[in-house]
Amino acid sequence: MTTEIERLARLIEESERIVVFTGAGISTESGIPDFRSPGGVWSRYDPEDFTIQRFVSSTAARKAFWQMSAEGGLLADAKPNPAHHAIADLYRLGKLDCIITQNIDNLHQKAGVPEDRVLELHGNMRRVVCLTCRSRFPLPEMVQKAEEVAGIPDCPGCRGILKPDAVLFGEALPVVTLREATRRAQKCDLCLVIGSSLVVYPAAYMPVYAREAGASLAIVNLTSTPLDYDASVCIQGKAGEIMPRVMEMVQ
Repeated sequence: MTTEIERLARLIEESERIVVFTGAGISTESGIPDFRSPGGVWSRYDPEDFTIQRFVSSTAARKAFWQMSAEGGLLADAKPNPAHHAIADLYRLGKLDCIITQNIDNLHQKAGVPEDRVLELHGNMRRVVCLTCRSRFPLPEMVQKAEEVAGIPDCPGCRGILKPDAVLFGEALPVVTLREATRRAQKCDLCLVIGSSLVVYPAAYMPVYAREAGASLAIVNLTSTPLDYDASVCIQGKAGEIMPRVMEMVQ
């Protein structure tokens, strides 16, 4: 593995415009359970309550969301782990163009990467959005309001329905973000995949677009992925252990 870590460090040193693509595997090391795995989120909550159709039409589904949020929510008090901080180091070194992430946990921003460098394909559970006027509000602020009204808060501006600012089942990915992510992927010189099995589409097309445009591809993940055969470097292991070692060599 040391040789592969050295190869990845060299790839980073030789690159000037890096796009990092992250998935659930980077966040499980911060204590956020994978949604689909045994003991994951969907073993504790009914995924049907997180379809856009149910959420909009059912008061009970919305009440369940606010109750869950008051109890700590899906993300609780998760903190960035060493892999998140290693990616932030890429930003501080001036090599990071952007992060394209499937995650909704805000941990890249907590680690020090500016908001405008994080393209969230599936949204962000730390915010809520009004379905009528599209205003956004911090989730903790609205949780406090929910406790004050003992139920379901509505939009402070227009009284519309507030939903988590994450892509629910049945919703399309945000078009503007998806378009910008595609453009950035096609312009990078290295696409570094961290913690994604690359099986959830259309998000998983991003590394494909990067490779087709001539960028190098590197993958750090616990298990194999469908793109391993096309990568310059593949390292199987925990991102929180591997990425700090890589960045030590880079710096």
